[in-house]
Amino acid sequence: MSIAKEIAPHLPYLRRFARALSGTQASGDAYVVAMLEALVADPSSFPRGFDPRLGLYHTFLKLWSSVSLNATSTGSAEADRPSAERNLEALTPRPRQAFLLRTVEGFSIEEVATIMDISASDAAGLIQAAGQEIAEQVATDVLIIEDEPIIALDIETMVEELGHTVTGVARTHREAIALVAKKRPGLVLADIQLADGSSGLDAVNEILSSIDVPVIFITAYPERLLTGDRPEPAFLITKPFQPEAVKAAISQALFFDRRAGRKAA
Repeated sequence: MSIAKEIAPHLPYLRRFARALSGTQASGDAYVVAMLEALVADPSSFPRGFDPRLGLYHTFLKLWSSVSLNATSTGSAEADRPSAERNLEALTPRPRQAFLLRTVEGFSIEEVATIMDISASDAAGLIQAAGQEIAEQVATDVLIIEDEPIIALDIETMVEELGHTVTGVARTHREAIALVAKKRPGLVLADIQLADGSSGLDAVNEILSSIDVPVIFITAYPERLLTGDRPEPAFLITKPFQPEAVKAAISQALFFDRRAGRKAA
């Protein structure tokens, strides 16, 4: 089987990983395109001894570590640089990679070690270090858009365990808009299919038309968002979810947001 056929099913999820790692869709996709171009130029660079998914992420991180964009920037004053760029340098790169591979992409510790060319014990240590660094991010106000009461309660518990405040839980598009009008959130966690048949995606789009806020989608229908045909969310959790994945996405979303470090007004 050709490399293209082997890796094609995994590319949407690699793009998700790349966006979470870099902080923007454009930057993440640029790295993925660069990796694909490198594979076209030299197919032998793809590791044949790996499972195709592991080989894909392994190849991507080799490229990620080699490009100059990941070096410390010296061309602009600190105050003029985007806060996401400064935050990226504050969080050590290798722990961030291991943390995302484990908690967002769902790789085992052993698979993380294989992808990163390190031992399993080193991989576990990197993940623990990342969790400690990310936990230093400040708290914010969180709006939950979810129509299933048990799932909403689980998410609310996870949000509060991270030190954030839940401003409300909306079961419909209309409730979500009303809650935003009462209290501007610093983060939105949203399902895309709601109780009355309304759309969480439509609710988020309406919210984003009036305020700038990071959004994490938590959905059983990721294929509706990972289409490549329109702007896609940097943070997407698939149901059924692991609590660690949700917590990781929350920390990453706030980490990359320009308002990271400020409590929502």
